[in-house]
Amino acid sequence: MAATINQTLAQSQAANITRLVIGLILGLAITLSLFWLMQFLIATADRTLNEDSAGSLVDFVRVKRDESVKQRQLKPKKPPPPDAPPPQPPTPQLESLNANAEKIAISEVPVETDIEMTGGGFSLGVGEGDYLPIVKVAPIYPNRALTRGIEGYCVVQYTVTRQGTVKDPEIVEDQCTSSLFYNASLNAALKFKYKPRIMDGEAVEVPGVQNKFTYEITE
Repeated sequence: MAATINQTLAQSQAANITRLVIGLILGLAITLSLFWLMQFLIATADRTLNEDSAGSLVDFVRVKRDESVKQRQLKPKKPPPPDAPPPQPPTPQLESLNANAEKIAISEVPVETDIEMTGGGFSLGVGEGDYLPIVKVAPIYPNRALTRGIEGYCVVQYTVTRQGTVKDPEIVEDQCTSSLFYNASLNAALKFKYKPRIMDGEAVEVPGVQNKFTYEITE
Protein backbone atom coordinates (compact mmCIF):
# COMPACT_ATOMS: atom_id res chain seq x y z
CA MET A 1 0.00 0.00 0.00
CA ALA A 2 2.78 2.39 0.92
CA ALA A 3 4.67 1.42 -2.20
CA THR A 4 1.72 2.25 -4.34
CA ILE A 5 1.39 5.67 -2.75
CA ASN A 6 5.07 6.40 -3.28
CA GLN A 7 4.84 5.37 -6.91
CA THR A 8 1.85 7.65 -7.45
CA LEU A 9 3.65 10.60 -5.89
CA ALA A 10 6.67 9.96 -8.06
CA GLN A 11 4.58 9.92 -11.23
CA SER A 12 2.82 13.11 -10.16
CA GLN A 13 6.14 14.90 -9.59
CA ALA A 14 7.45 13.69 -12.94
CA ALA A 15 4.33 15.03 -14.68
CA ASN A 16 4.71 18.36 -12.93
CA ILE A 17 8.34 18.62 -13.96
CA THR A 18 7.43 17.72 -17.53
CA ARG A 19 4.70 20.38 -17.62
CA LEU A 20 7.13 22.93 -16.13
CA VAL A 21 9.77 22.16 -18.72
CA ILE A 22 7.21 22.38 -21.53
CA GLY A 23 5.90 25.67 -20.12
CA LEU A 24 9.41 27.13 -19.96
CA ILE A 25 10.13 26.08 -23.52
CA LEU A 26 6.84 27.58 -24.77
CA GLY A 27 7.43 30.75 -22.77
CA LEU A 28 10.94 31.09 -24.18
CA ALA A 29 9.66 30.51 -27.71
CA ILE A 30 6.89 33.10 -27.31
CA THR A 31 9.35 35.61 -25.82
CA LEU A 32 11.81 35.11 -28.68
CA SER A 33 8.95 35.47 -31.20
CA LEU A 34 7.84 38.71 -29.60
CA PHE A 35 11.37 40.08 -29.62
CA TRP A 36 11.74 39.15 -33.30
CA LEU A 37 8.39 40.76 -34.15
CA MET A 38 9.31 43.97 -32.35
CA GLN A 39 12.65 44.10 -34.13
CA PHE A 40 10.89 43.62 -37.47
CA LEU A 41 8.38 46.38 -36.77
CA ILE A 42 11.08 48.80 -35.69
CA ALA A 43 13.17 48.13 -38.80
CA THR A 44 10.12 48.48 -41.05
CA ALA A 45 9.08 51.77 -39.43
CA ASP A 46 12.59 53.24 -39.76
CA ARG A 47 12.74 52.28 -43.40
CA THR A 48 9.31 53.90 -44.06
CA LEU A 49 10.35 57.12 -42.34
CA ASN A 50 13.57 57.24 -44.26
CA GLU A 51 11.74 56.74 -47.56
CA ASP A 52 9.15 59.45 -46.75
CA SER A 53 11.73 61.96 -45.60
CA ALA A 54 13.89 61.25 -48.59
CA GLY A 55 11.02 61.97 -50.95
CA SER A 56 10.10 65.34 -49.38
CA LEU A 57 13.59 66.72 -49.03
CA VAL A 58 14.09 69.99 -50.97
CA ASP A 59 17.39 71.74 -51.32
CA PHE A 60 17.53 75.51 -51.87
CA VAL A 61 20.56 76.87 -53.60
CA ARG A 62 21.07 80.62 -53.28
CA VAL A 63 23.14 82.31 -55.93
CA LYS A 64 24.47 85.79 -55.25
CA ARG A 65 23.04 88.23 -57.76
CA ASP A 66 25.48 90.17 -59.80
CA GLU A 67 24.38 93.74 -59.19
CA SER A 68 27.05 95.39 -61.22
CA VAL A 69 25.53 97.71 -63.80
CA LYS A 70 27.09 97.76 -67.16
CA GLN A 71 26.90 101.23 -68.58
CA ARG A 72 26.51 101.42 -72.27
CA GLN A 73 28.30 104.35 -73.69
CA LEU A 74 26.52 105.85 -76.62
CA LYS A 75 28.60 107.75 -79.05
CA PRO A 76 26.98 111.02 -80.15
CA LYS A 77 25.92 111.14 -83.73
CA LYS A 78 28.05 113.21 -85.96
CA PRO A 79 26.17 116.39 -86.94
CA PRO A 80 25.36 116.75 -90.60
CA PRO A 81 27.71 118.94 -92.56
CA PRO A 82 26.55 122.56 -92.88
CA ASP A 83 24.87 123.63 -96.03
CA ALA A 84 27.10 125.27 -98.52
CA PRO A 85 26.73 129.06 -98.51
CA PRO A 86 24.94 130.49 -101.54
CA PRO A 87 27.18 131.84 -104.22
CA GLN A 88 27.92 135.52 -104.02
CA PRO A 89 26.21 137.64 -106.66
CA PRO A 90 28.48 139.01 -109.30
CA THR A 91 29.86 142.48 -108.71
CA PRO A 92 28.05 144.96 -110.91
CA GLN A 93 30.27 146.46 -113.48
CA LEU A 94 29.94 150.22 -113.87
CA GLU A 95 30.94 151.25 -117.27
CA SER A 96 31.77 154.81 -116.48
CA LEU A 97 31.22 157.38 -113.79
CA ASN A 98 31.24 161.06 -114.53
CA ALA A 99 32.69 162.87 -111.54
CA ASN A 100 31.76 166.24 -113.05
CA ALA A 101 28.01 165.49 -113.20
CA GLU A 102 25.71 168.16 -111.81
CA LYS A 103 24.31 167.67 -108.33
CA ILE A 104 20.55 167.36 -107.82
CA ALA A 105 19.26 169.97 -105.39
CA ILE A 106 16.25 169.01 -103.22
CA SER A 107 14.48 171.93 -101.65
CA GLU A 108 13.13 171.69 -98.10
CA VAL A 109 9.40 171.05 -97.68
CA PRO A 110 7.71 173.55 -95.35
CA VAL A 111 5.99 171.85 -92.39
CA GLU A 112 3.58 173.50 -89.97
CA THR A 113 3.84 172.28 -86.39
CA ASP A 114 0.90 174.27 -85.01
CA ILE A 115 -2.13 172.01 -84.85
CA GLU A 116 -5.28 173.65 -83.59
CA MET A 117 -8.53 171.89 -82.85
CA THR A 118 -11.51 173.91 -81.84
CA GLY A 119 -14.74 172.82 -80.36
CA GLY A 120 -16.03 173.28 -76.85
CA GLY A 121 -13.16 175.63 -76.06
CA PHE A 122 -10.57 172.85 -76.47
CA SER A 123 -7.32 173.96 -78.14
CA LEU A 124 -3.91 172.39 -78.73
CA GLY A 125 -2.31 175.51 -80.14
CA VAL A 126 -0.20 177.18 -77.47
CA GLY A 127 -1.33 175.01 -74.58
CA GLU A 128 -4.58 176.93 -73.92
CA GLY A 129 -7.96 175.24 -73.73
CA ASP A 130 -11.06 174.52 -71.69
CA TYR A 131 -11.76 171.31 -69.78
CA LEU A 132 -12.93 168.36 -71.85
CA PRO A 133 -14.68 165.16 -70.64
CA ILE A 134 -12.64 162.02 -71.34
CA VAL A 135 -14.46 159.29 -69.36
CA LYS A 136 -18.11 159.35 -68.36
CA VAL A 137 -19.61 156.41 -66.48
CA ALA A 138 -23.32 155.64 -66.65
CA PRO A 139 -24.99 155.41 -63.24
CA ILE A 140 -26.46 152.18 -61.87
CA TYR A 141 -30.25 152.32 -61.89
CA PRO A 142 -31.44 152.25 -58.26
CA ASN A 143 -33.18 148.97 -57.48
CA ARG A 144 -35.98 150.63 -55.49
CA ALA A 145 -36.77 153.01 -58.34
CA LEU A 146 -36.59 150.19 -60.86
CA THR A 147 -39.00 147.92 -58.95
CA ARG A 148 -41.44 150.81 -58.54
CA GLY A 149 -41.14 151.84 -62.19
CA ILE A 150 -39.93 155.36 -61.32
CA GLU A 151 -38.21 157.34 -64.09
CA GLY A 152 -36.66 160.80 -64.03
CA TYR A 153 -33.42 162.72 -63.96
CA CYS A 154 -30.96 164.23 -61.51
CA VAL A 155 -28.39 167.03 -61.90
CA VAL A 156 -25.06 166.86 -60.04
CA GLN A 157 -22.73 169.86 -59.58
CA TYR A 158 -19.01 169.36 -58.90
CA THR A 159 -15.49 170.77 -59.40
CA VAL A 160 -13.06 169.53 -62.05
CA THR A 161 -9.59 169.48 -60.46
CA ARG A 162 -6.24 170.28 -62.07
CA GLN A 163 -5.63 166.53 -62.40
CA GLY A 164 -8.90 166.06 -64.32
CA THR A 165 -10.75 164.29 -61.50
CA VAL A 166 -14.05 165.24 -59.83
CA LYS A 167 -14.36 166.53 -56.28
CA ASP A 168 -17.11 167.90 -54.02
CA PRO A 169 -20.09 166.52 -55.95
CA GLU A 170 -23.50 167.67 -54.73
CA ILE A 171 -27.08 167.22 -55.81
CA VAL A 172 -28.99 170.16 -57.29
CA GLU A 173 -32.21 169.29 -55.47
CA ASP A 174 -34.58 171.47 -57.50
CA GLN A 175 -33.36 169.67 -60.62
CA CYS A 176 -33.80 166.10 -59.36
CA THR A 177 -37.14 164.32 -59.70
CA SER A 178 -36.59 161.81 -56.87
CA SER A 179 -34.25 161.31 -53.95
CA LEU A 180 -33.89 157.68 -55.06
CA PHE A 181 -31.45 158.91 -57.73
CA TYR A 182 -29.13 160.82 -55.36
CA ASN A 183 -26.54 158.18 -54.45
CA ALA A 184 -26.38 156.61 -57.92
CA SER A 185 -25.76 160.02 -59.51
CA LEU A 186 -23.06 161.03 -56.99
CA ASN A 187 -21.21 157.72 -57.38
CA ALA A 188 -21.27 157.99 -61.17
CA ALA A 189 -20.02 161.60 -61.12
CA LEU A 190 -17.01 160.69 -58.95
CA LYS A 191 -15.82 158.31 -61.71
CA PHE A 192 -15.70 160.99 -64.41
CA LYS A 193 -12.33 161.93 -65.94
CA TYR A 194 -11.58 165.26 -67.66
CA LYS A 195 -8.83 166.98 -69.55
CA PRO A 196 -8.18 169.89 -67.17
CA ARG A 197 -8.59 173.53 -68.17
CA ILE A 198 -5.30 175.16 -69.23
CA MET A 199 -4.72 178.84 -68.67
CA ASP A 200 -1.35 180.53 -69.24
CA GLY A 201 0.21 177.11 -69.65
CA GLU A 202 -1.02 175.80 -66.28
CA ALA A 203 -3.94 173.58 -65.27
CA VAL A 204 -6.61 175.25 -63.16
CA GLU A 205 -9.69 173.99 -61.33
CA VAL A 206 -13.15 174.51 -62.78
CA PRO A 207 -15.93 174.83 -60.16
CA GLY A 208 -19.66 174.70 -60.81
CA VAL A 209 -19.61 172.01 -63.50
CA GLN A 210 -22.99 170.29 -63.84
CA ASN A 211 -24.05 166.99 -65.38
CA LYS A 212 -27.58 165.68 -65.85
CA PHE A 213 -28.25 161.96 -65.33
CA THR A 214 -31.41 160.66 -66.98
CA TYR A 215 -33.07 157.50 -65.72
CA GLU A 216 -35.39 155.70 -68.14
CA ILE A 217 -36.74 152.16 -68.10
CA THR A 218 -36.51 150.60 -71.56
CA GLU A 219 -38.25 147.38 -72.54
